[in-house]
Order: sequence, then structure tokens, then C-alpha cells
Amino acid sequence: MRVGQKNGRVRIWARRGTRPRQFSDQRYQNAYVFGAVCPARDIGAALILPRANTEGMQKHLEEISRQVAPGAHGVVIMDGAGWHTTKKLDIPSNLTPIKLPPYCPELNSQENVWHFMRKNYLSTLVFSGYDAIVEACVSAWNKVTDEVGRIRSIATRKWANIGAVF
Repeated sequence: MRVGQKNGRVRIWARRGTRPRQFSDQRYQNAYVFGAVCPARDIGAALILPRANTEGMQKHLEEISRQVAPGAHGVVIMDGAGWHTTKKLDIPSNLTPIKLPPYCPELNSQENVWHFMRKNYLSTLVFSGYDAIVEACVSAWNKVTDEVGRIRSIATRKWANIGAVF
């Protein structure tokens, strides 16, 4: 997920008949949150990096691999982004990547986590710079993962639930 100084607008509560203001930033600094969740275990693993590339994806796969329960095997659902599908990635032995078909973000439950984070913690902020973006991302991710049952409620898919594999 890209988070930066050009965030989208969201619905906000306001008194009927009023037109509330939302701040909008025109600068271009941003950071990328590489994240994965396991709804069965209600946990997540994430890295916040300055660029979305193969090197970042490799670090992310290694972090996910460290979070997989001993003796278990993790499945990582990925879209067709170049840094997800490059042959340069060294996939850890306890992970299996599954590439989504094009234009099917609803199949990736991580998209719901990104939507929740944006809507509840990131959308109405104006960031002073890169460090503020990273700090906000860390805070948002920690709020999502610290709330017991939050990941499970956002990311569980009945059709994909075969037990704890992360």
C-alpha cells in the first residue's frame, strides 16, 4: 500500500447543511507498506519501505517466513505487480506464493486491511515529510494488529479457511 502526501478524500461526519473542509496536500513524498495477515491466528507482519521493488519484496517474504508457525506452511496471495512476480525473488521454503488473476482485488483479503487502515487512521492526515508518513503507517499498522480480533474480522474468507497456516 502506498501512503503519502497525496491521500484520497473520505466521507466524514458533519452537521446537516454544512460543507466540512478536508485538507489536501500537493506534495509527493510517500512510503510503501508491505503487509500480510493470517486471519486464523489474528496476526500480521509488515515492513514500511521507501520504495516498492524486488529488494523490498524479498525482505517482506523473509519477514513473513519468520512469522509462520513452526511446522506450518504459509500461502502468500499476490497480485501481478512486477516486484511480486519477478524470477529474482528467492521464495522461502515455508511459503508458497499464489498469483491472483488480473482485476480481482476482492480475492486478496489484505486489500480490506489496507482499506480499513486508510479509512480509519490515514485518510485525513497531512504529513510534514517522509518520517511523518512512516510514523503514521507504523501507528496505523500497530493499531490494527494490536486490537484482538480485528485482523480476523477484516480478513477472514470462509471459502479460504482451512486452518492456521501463517
